Amino acid sequence: MSYARIALAALGSFAAYFVLGGLLAAIPQLRGEFSKYPNVYRPKEQMMGAMPYGMAAMFIAFLALAILYALVYHGGSGLAEGARFGALIGVFAIGSFVFHNYVNLQIGLKLTIEQSVVYFVQWVIVGMVIGLIYRPLTP
Repeated sequence: MSYARIALAALGSFAAYFVLGGLLAAIPQLRGEFSKYPNVYRPKEQMMGAMPYGMAAMFIAFLALAILYALVYHGGSGLAEGARFGALIGVFAIGSFVFHNYVNLQIGLKLTIEQSVVYFVQWVIVGMVIGLIYRPLTP
């Protein structure tokens, strides 16, 4: 495993996740759907106060994903391998996070479906970024 490439892949995917998340959150239909649940989601000001902790935790999560990718990488196109890896992470996130929240939080099915689509696309792209950046050590 290339530890420098893992670190770069973690950093690159972390940046891609937040840039893409910001762009997708700007979609008016999504922004409007979140505002229907003011008793579930923090106000923007409170979110910004908690953001540094969330970002630190997310970076650690992206580091774990980059390590997982390095462990399962078998060669081939980084783009294709990364997309496949990202799709698996997306399916995992939808099942373990999005629909889990649908059960536990007072949110509607429409928001849950929208989040499923957004998270899946976001994770596929993040996987592609990891795949494009990570390169194994050559013998």
